[in-house]
Amino acid sequence: MLAITDKAKCCGCNACVQICPQKCIEMNPDSEGFLYPKTSKENCIQCGLCERVCPLGEPKSKREPKEILAATNKNEHILDKSSSGGVFYELALETLAKNGVVFGAMFDKQWNVKHSYVENISDLEKILTSKYVQSEIGDTYTLVRDFLKQGREVLFCGTPCQIAGLTGFLRNNIYSNLIIVDFLCHGVPSPKVWKLYLNAICKKPFYRVKTIEISTINFRSKNTSWRNFSFLAIQKGGKLLLNEQHCKNAYMQGFLNDLYLRPSCHECKFKRFQSQSDLTLADYWGIARVNSNYDNKKGVSMVFINTTKGESLLHGIKDRFKYIQTSFEDTLSNNGLNEHTHPHPQRAFFFANLTSHENNIIKLINKCIGKSAYKNLLKKVAHKLHI
Repeated sequence: MLAITDKAKCCGCNACVQICPQKCIEMNPDSEGFLYPKTSKENCIQCGLCERVCPLGEPKSKREPKEILAATNKNEHILDKSSSGGVFYELALETLAKNGVVFGAMFDKQWNVKHSYVENISDLEKILTSKYVQSEIGDTYTLVRDFLKQGREVLFCGTPCQIAGLTGFLRNNIYSNLIIVDFLCHGVPSPKVWKLYLNAICKKPFYRVKTIEISTINFRSKNTSWRNFSFLAIQKGGKLLLNEQHCKNAYMQGFLNDLYLRPSCHECKFKRFQSQSDLTLADYWGIARVNSNYDNKKGVSMVFINTTKGESLLHGIKDRFKYIQTSFEDTLSNNGLNEHTHPHPQRAFFFANLTSHENNIIKLINKCIGKSAYKNLLKKVAHKLHI
């Protein structure tokens, strides 16, 4: 029977819930807003499946990619809508063209982030762009398995730990019709903090009871540039609610300064391609240093081709990108590849005071990050961008 005694040993992937034959495991949020499994002892038959599929059990071997590309979508419209170089869009488009199914993180009507799937191009935009909140996996692993057994092509995109959860749930069976994509992950912020922040920016000044309805949220708006991306929120009706550069936005500051990431992120077991994905995507922040001719203001993706299956898919759509091959050594300075994050010194204080600041979350974030946050974050981002 699965029992979580150390929260750093659970990434919230939901594999245990979906594999349980008795359906006696459910996910419940803790005081920080992260989901953890709870098992009903009365219904548990001690089959051990939940422990066997847990991705934090036996670590996978570190890998090196077969090939690494710097890639930018030739379609300017797609590039503008994408967080980085527009590679994921083309992978998804190719899957849908084969009557396939594409899984990824999307917003629900209340702006919670949940994993789901799309089956047509008109819905594809729902799973584009980065969403800096831990998504709820729900029953998507089960749905993936069902689609695979039907013989349909499936593309699944998620964090490395979510990918490891999926492969564990599938019992490491090899499906030729499954393509798995992950990305270099900084860590996943608390859904509770996200909702409190969202509530804060939606409250009209002086009219605290009435709230603003939102039509669009983009954590990675390129209205300034790819590097100086902004947090963008637009009201229903098209009126701008918020447009702040990430270095000035309170929520993004807390995220990038590791103030409210999941505990397991600080002991991440899935660096260096240990999730068993076919392809790994990232921002190629250091492209100007590698090859200045491929640097641009709209985004360049770093693409790690990890398997023959990933290689086959990507090579089939290469003509849709401007790309160059780069070396593994060129990517090593991207600290998201090898290093896990470290909790902010004020993390415990932040969560201890979260309840009393539910109506003033921005003030609490700023208090914990400190007055020098903007300057420090600029230095941190500059280091990542190699500028």
